Amino acid sequence: MSGLLETNLKSLPFLHRGKVRDIYAVGDDKLLVVQTDRLSAFDVILDDPIPNKGKILTSMSNFWFKKFGHLIPNHETGIDPISVVAPEERAQVEGRAIVVKKMKPLGIEAIVRGYIIGSGWKDYQKTGAICGITLPAGLQEAQKLPQTIFTPSTKAPMGQHDENISFEQAEQIVGSDLARQVRDAAINLYTQAAQFAATKGIIIADTKFEFGLDADGKMHLIDEILTPDSSRFWPASSYQVGMSPPSFDKQFVRDWLETQPWDKKAPAPRLPLSVAQQTAEKYAEAMRLLST
Repeated sequence: MSGLLETNLKSLPFLHRGKVRDIYAVGDDKLLVVQTDRLSAFDVILDDPIPNKGKILTSMSNFWFKKFGHLIPNHETGIDPISVVAPEERAQVEGRAIVVKKMKPLGIEAIVRGYIIGSGWKDYQKTGAICGITLPAGLQEAQKLPQTIFTPSTKAPMGQHDENISFEQAEQIVGSDLARQVRDAAINLYTQAAQFAATKGIIIADTKFEFGLDADGKMHLIDEILTPDSSRFWPASSYQVGMSPPSFDKQFVRDWLETQPWDKKAPAPRLPLSVAQQTAEKYAEAMRLLST
């Protein structure tokens, strides 16, 4: 399937190519962040794009940034991305890019869980806890947790896996005050987003936020937020405790990959056309439900 796997802008200095985003410098204090159609699963970038994924992710992040702008400052500038590139490069950024303030990213990822699934479920099965937080015995897969929990992780270099860490370890990385700020902001954002999504027939099982500091040391919400790449979205109509629910997000790809003889190291198996197509449809459906 066709999709934008990589940008090639010559009018701006290239800075970094991440799992999904390509980043360019806009002057000394701003960045152009382009959401490609690349998909990362188990920290490995797949060779097959998900068509229009970058545009959907950008639209969804912009939706949430606007909705929660009163809760916490974010990195948006309001500058039209088309205005900062050469005319012949506009097709590479239109609808899939954002011009943001340059921030100093924190060294942790802020993961919030409202349900027990994924790596959290695996940790719980082994230890009865997630990131050092002891949970009640007898929980089932995909069950709603007694209370929302903050389970930070490290930010691993490209190609390596993030690791779940305790809150105390997060404090050692970013400091106690900042760790508490991150925890409180992340739980508040998740709680409000989950309540809103529930009115649209979507369960947000868990999500990941990233935060950064401006030149004055003030914390901002950065990166993407509450998209199918950073969250697990489940249709409430088909949710059942005791199994991994069908989802609107890349869990669809993860589930398929789990059935393949693969050691979760690059290169990943090539996606069948049907899997890429259905994943694209899931992303689009999530955006449609949330925004209507």
